Amino acid sequence: MNINAPEAFENPFRPGAGHRPPYLAGRLAEQREFEKLLAQDIILENPLLTGLRGVGKTVLLETFKPLALQHGWIWVGTDLSESASVSEEALAIRLMADLSVATSTLVIGEAEAAGFVGEKNDLHLDFGALTQIFQATPGLIEDKLKAVLEVAAQAIARDGGRGVVFAYDEAQNLADSEKQNEFPLSLLLDVFQSIQRKGIPFMLALTGLPTLFPKLVEARTFAERMFRVIVLDKLDDEASSEAILKPIEDAHCPVKFTPESVGMIIEQAGGYPYFIQFICREVFDSFVLLQRQKAPWPYTVPLDAITMKLDSDFFAGRWGRATDRQRDLLWAIATLGKPDQEFTVQEVVQASKKLEKPFTSSHVNQMLVSLCSAGLVYKNRFGKYSFAVPLFDRFILRQVRPPV
Repeated sequence: MNINAPEAFENPFRPGAGHRPPYLAGRLAEQREFEKLLAQDIILENPLLTGLRGVGKTVLLETFKPLALQHGWIWVGTDLSESASVSEEALAIRLMADLSVATSTLVIGEAEAAGFVGEKNDLHLDFGALTQIFQATPGLIEDKLKAVLEVAAQAIARDGGRGVVFAYDEAQNLADSEKQNEFPLSLLLDVFQSIQRKGIPFMLALTGLPTLFPKLVEARTFAERMFRVIVLDKLDDEASSEAILKPIEDAHCPVKFTPESVGMIIEQAGGYPYFIQFICREVFDSFVLLQRQKAPWPYTVPLDAITMKLDSDFFAGRWGRATDRQRDLLWAIATLGKPDQEFTVQEVVQASKKLEKPFTSSHVNQMLVSLCSAGLVYKNRFGKYSFAVPLFDRFILRQVRPPV
């Protein structure tokens, strides 16, 4: 192995929330699926990306943007923060603000220039114009928002636009509140279903945790037919290997990974793109340091140190949300030996019999509800549960074992 000034080479790996990796591996099928949806003349299905944290939902959504632009679509959107779910009006403002970025250059008429009689200025469909249409339209917020979108659609069509993709990440934050009499999630679904039935090419692209789709269907049963659900799973070994090797090959880095190192990284990362990036970044920096120290080749992946750092950076904060008794329950779940698979209440009850204080079915049900709220597990529509955090079972089993 030749080492030529490794300090001149920037570490190519980029672990982070939504940071695009230097090479996107194993997602070609999902991109092709999205392109099929872009080919719709009348929007019958909208893309919904779902999966655990760390599978690359945000990154994949960002790769959809250039595909949409290539097919003549306009792309707008952002993260759906919890503030957008406070009220129906807040959601409407969010949509209009995003749309105005694309429509602010479109001319919809003329207005008399201030102070100059007979002189006209172009009237653009900016945020101010959209809000004026919204406020001037009689009816409910849903009626007002539909009017805004229909006016915008007409202006975009006159300008030769194919349509608009409204892309929103972290969509699981949207929620209706019967107590507050606010239903922003239902509003979003009702509005887009209505305008799509009218043939308006406005597509809604959502990403979120596995709780998102059941939440949509609970809000409006027609959501089951409104979305094409694209479930992002972990990468297989071949794609994981590409995600590891391609970045250093493309950058012509002097740092190389042996086949043994690649195998160890694949096993430790479990196929999750975030963990691949995290571990590879640490391994790369470690190998650079060993090269500078002129250590003999081949180098060994410092798994223990990397695992400790991953535990501290990724898992510890989530583990800290759990009470001692919840940790006992999580430990019982982890001992089921079902990584990335569903588990039932009865299975947890049986596993908890190894504890000094086992759990009853009613107690497990109650605690799972609180763990769902804490974002540590989630319930699917079939009455089964799964860890909401990838590889969380491995982390739990590395912790101090509860008394048995």
